[in-house]
Amino acid sequence: MSLLHTTLTPAQSLPRDAERALLVGRLWLPGQGPTLVAVQGDGLHELSALAPTASELLERPDAAQAVRAALAAGQAPRVADLAQTLANSSAATRDEGLPWLLAPCDLQAVKASGVTFVASLLERVIEEQARGDASRAEAIRSGLSKVLGDNLAGIVPGSAQAAQVKALLIAQGAWSQYLEVGIGPDAEIFTKAPVLAAVGTGADVGILQSSVWNNPEPEVVLAVNSQGRVQGAALGNDVNLRDVEGRSALLLGKAKDNNASCAIGPFIRLFDAHFDMDSVRRITVGLHVAGPEGFVMEGSSSLAKISRDPLALVAQAIGPQHDYPDGLMLFLGTMFAPTQDRHGPGQGFTHVVGDGVRIQAPELGALVNRVVHAQQAARWQFGITALMRNLAGRGLLGG
Repeated sequence: MSLLHTTLTPAQSLPRDAERALLVGRLWLPGQGPTLVAVQGDGLHELSALAPTASELLERPDAAQAVRAALAAGQAPRVADLAQTLANSSAATRDEGLPWLLAPCDLQAVKASGVTFVASLLERVIEEQARGDASRAEAIRSGLSKVLGDNLAGIVPGSAQAAQVKALLIAQGAWSQYLEVGIGPDAEIFTKAPVLAAVGTGADVGILQSSVWNNPEPEVVLAVNSQGRVQGAALGNDVNLRDVEGRSALLLGKAKDNNASCAIGPFIRLFDAHFDMDSVRRITVGLHVAGPEGFVMEGSSSLAKISRDPLALVAQAIGPQHDYPDGLMLFLGTMFAPTQDRHGPGQGFTHVVGDGVRIQAPELGALVNRVVHAQQAARWQFGITALMRNLAGRGLLGG
């Protein structure tokens, strides 16, 4: 039985404290279209009376309280069974006549922070020096470890100490553009995917057929409104083509943004008395990859080891210098850069078609996807124009 079939259940997909977690998301409701919902018990309850989109819901300063009040007052009708919807979210077995989960965001920009952990920073330097050739990675990794050691651990980006380390590394010939954004004053913030392009749990995620060195990137994703206020968090997979980015950092768009290369879900957990930014700072994100040939890889990434505080990343992404009127979803980066050999000694890790990827955290549940080539993933055809027409047809754009 595949990873998707065994993990797309409430017990496997919801947070450990699901009974008190306030979870909102979006599902495709046949005959209606994309629908904003909240989890309550064994059901999914429509929130259209509160807001037509996830973006608009998060604009409410009282978003969590408003959702709880609507659920308590019976103003959020039950529209789907949670267990059945999760099971039907598997792209491999989906019945399009029944509801399935979408990414929990809609009109928000999808942004990502790069090189926010020392471990992943070093892997980016390795990609750069290897020029995208995975067979050279191990030798470069060993050489860099001798030069850098633990010199970067504990350094505050942009600090005087960071400037001293930069000067030392330049003198040793070990400087890199990735080190610049890793310990310099300016974070790397890039656009991961267009609005509405992210896929949800159970969906296929896509890699380029031409890529021979790629990996999942398990991350926490912050849900930020237009005022720069973080309203909640979800899990994300910032799928990355290491060989493409390794050839040139200017190919970041090709390495990061392809059909179905961004997954977010299963739900956004809203901040409330039980879950807040300090909770996010303590999250450890786990990764499990199960290959069709029996290959298994596991790892984890602790937000406690992030080099820039999540709110500092938010401040660099949105503020007086950059508006996002519909808010944004911000990937916080990952420290997990897989190096486990899969196809032979020194070859490291790369995906194969059919991999099942599970990204989990006790506070946020689990995001599960299957890897395919990008051209084999479901076509992205429901964009902003389609959403506006749909909402207008349902009478949800008034006022």
